[in-house]
Amino acid sequence: MRLQVIGGGQMGEALVGGLVASGWATAGEIHVVEPDVDRRIELESSVPGLTCGAEPLNGVDALIAVKPHIVAAVCAALTAAGVGRVLSIAAGVRLDTLEEGLGAGAAVVRAMPNTPSLVGEGAAAVAAGKNAGDEDLRWASEVLSAVGTVVVVDEPMMDAVTGLSGSGPAYLFLLAEALIDAGVAEGLPHETATALTEQMLTGATTLLRRSDAPPSVLRQNVTSKGGTTAAGIAVFEAADFSGLVAAVVSAASERSRELGGT
Repeated sequence: MRLQVIGGGQMGEALVGGLVASGWATAGEIHVVEPDVDRRIELESSVPGLTCGAEPLNGVDALIAVKPHIVAAVCAALTAAGVGRVLSIAAGVRLDTLEEGLGAGAAVVRAMPNTPSLVGEGAAAVAAGKNAGDEDLRWASEVLSAVGTVVVVDEPMMDAVTGLSGSGPAYLFLLAEALIDAGVAEGLPHETATALTEQMLTGATTLLRRSDAPPSVLRQNVTSKGGTTAAGIAVFEAADFSGLVAAVVSAASERSRELGGT
């Protein structure tokens, strides 16, 4: 057994699927620890060869994918099972808390993924605990790379990661809502406005990823002097769009610090 995933929720299931699809492990090399019997049956049916149980396995590397309020109980169970290496994606739970709960010597890596991981397009940051070495970071990065892009940061940067990419999908979804509503207000049918918005965002992000040009150049390429795009961007600039975005990310980052007790 190569990995046990503690928590069979959406993110845990997405990671299992990504690891199997990428060839990192076979379904038979992954075990999911999930207390709900019906959920265990559902997972085993959706991923043939996967095994599930109610308790952690002894000595098998673990990925914690549970709600923050039950992390302490999970750490106690993993300690009792002699688990020595742990990757946690539990939101806001700091390395020192995890290390205290897992006991001396445990190699702990903390990660902040985001919800696009559910479709294999996630962005995650990982930070190493005091007992985690380069090999542990490589292991954690390999696991999360199954569902997206991974970067390594120092833990103090995790709050900024949370404010930017952790919460970021919600900002984009809010923009999508507003664009759809604006299209409808201009006379488009809702279905048409939705289809155009979804494809426009998909196309723009794909172009951003594939192009060697920075966002500023890509924006300028669309913005002819005195044209329609320039008229729209002028409204953004008048409302200090860049300042607003900075304030949004700052507020989310600050809330992350508050929740983490720093």
